[in-house]
Amino acid sequence: MSHTILIVDDAPNIRTLISSYLQQEGFRTLTAANGRQAMQIAMEDPPDLILLDIMMPEMGGYEFMRTYGAEHDTPIIMLTARIEETDKVLGLELGADDYVTKPFSMRELTARIRAVLRRVEKSRHNHSQVLEHGPLILDRGARVASIAGKRVDLTPTEFGLLEALMLHAGQALSRLELLEHIQGNRYEGYERTIDVHIRNLRAKIEPDPRHPRFIETVYGVGYRLAAPE
Repeated sequence: MSHTILIVDDAPNIRTLISSYLQQEGFRTLTAANGRQAMQIAMEDPPDLILLDIMMPEMGGYEFMRTYGAEHDTPIIMLTARIEETDKVLGLELGADDYVTKPFSMRELTARIRAVLRRVEKSRHNHSQVLEHGPLILDRGARVASIAGKRVDLTPTEFGLLEALMLHAGQALSRLELLEHIQGNRYEGYERTIDVHIRNLRAKIEPDPRHPRFIETVYGVGYRLAAPE
């Protein structure tokens, strides 16, 4: 069964180009001209992944992520012509799993789509595998995380990061190793986005994110899940 990709961009030529290419690669595609239209389409025909432009009329990408992402964990790849780091960081903080800067290679875009989908499917196929680390519990089959019995809503990328850290508890993992776990490939130059996702994850599971109890920074290396107290 082919995966469904929702392409959200206000430029008709970009929607047509991406849609045509992805269909040739075996994907089923849906298209929307803005976030508001994308919201309606996604509710009626839930996609497996969303390609989301940031600057659009009526409802832009950031607003879409705030609204749609509050109730859905569909993976999102940002399509952005804006190259400022703050723009990328904001998108990642809102739950985006990756970003591609325009103009982009269709081959790279397709590779990133496949990488994100592989990571999501890998987690979903790990049925009945529950990871425990002190008060942290990660049900890889149900894709549910909890701390001290309270459920924590994580994005697909945050879930993947916590899974990697729990699988290698006590071991320092580099940013590239974490990136490989959640995307299936090592995209050098993108590993710094891990810092943003880790910050988001800490905000959700740490009692005091400024003084992490679970996820430790290993300077010069990456991150490590601390030993249970």
